[in-house]
Amino acid sequence: MKLTHQNIVVDNVNIHYVESAKKTTQKPMQTLIFLHGFPEYWGSWKQQLNYFSDSYRVIAPDLPGYNQSDKPSEAGFYAVPNLIAFMAKFIAAISPTQPVILVAHDWGGAIAWPLAAFHPQLISKLIILNAAHPSTFTREMINNPIQRQKSAYIHQLISPCGESLVEKDDFNYLTEHIMVSTKEGVFTDEVRAQYRQVWRQDGAINGMLQYYRAMPQLAAHEPDDESENLSNKQPVHSAQIKNTAEIKIPNIRINIPTLVLWGEQDLAFVNDNLNDLNRYVANCTLIRFPNTSHWLHHERPDEVNRAIAEFIN
Repeated sequence: MKLTHQNIVVDNVNIHYVESAKKTTQKPMQTLIFLHGFPEYWGSWKQQLNYFSDSYRVIAPDLPGYNQSDKPSEAGFYAVPNLIAFMAKFIAAISPTQPVILVAHDWGGAIAWPLAAFHPQLISKLIILNAAHPSTFTREMINNPIQRQKSAYIHQLISPCGESLVEKDDFNYLTEHIMVSTKEGVFTDEVRAQYRQVWRQDGAINGMLQYYRAMPQLAAHEPDDESENLSNKQPVHSAQIKNTAEIKIPNIRINIPTLVLWGEQDLAFVNDNLNDLNRYVANCTLIRFPNTSHWLHHERPDEVNRAIAEFIN
């Protein structure tokens, strides 16, 4: 697979992306766009890019704030409504004549869900990997103490010491507490070395954390021994903390065909996020992976690729 590295400027922000496509004189290939999550980069999709590049135009950007893409300094840039508008412009610029198939994981999914709701003309099919729907996630944050506990790490990330916590001991926090796989040998020393190169990019850690600082669903911290030990009882930005009664459930409805692939051993999301999903996603196919973590596209790439291929064909 030959990848070409490209850049495109959207609203004065440079976005780096990779593209791999066979050129054809016949009808244009369908475009698959892959949106990564935290703390990843375009390279998290290598196994998907390789699998689909023979039959599709495949594109994987570094999200703004990550790796080789620009890292806007304004905190408001990372508010979800702005990210939705920004990525809609990116998709329209990448594929101006036909809708794309959008594949997204984690924070990429947090953007992709409302993007598909509010800009359905840009997307023919939506594929989500372990990214809770904003409406069900907000519901669980309000009602489910286990979800709030699973999300407690966010308070560490947005604390005044968040960046130093992440950077300490050569990014030990990310490699040992975030990128935790249920499958041995997924995040090898070589893979971790590649990620460390990404995280060392100037301003990258701050850019990645901006997404969490702008989260609308962040509830008050419910301390537990493990999270206190990890964060060394660091204070958090009080402006970000809300009483659960103050959090409103958004009405994000998806009307395009949607596939959800879900690893059930996710350390960040409770499986209850899948309950009543069809209330918000009219045409939804759900495939669960019981012994798989948040990182299912790394752990089960062949099964994930086959599921995506079957869905889009």
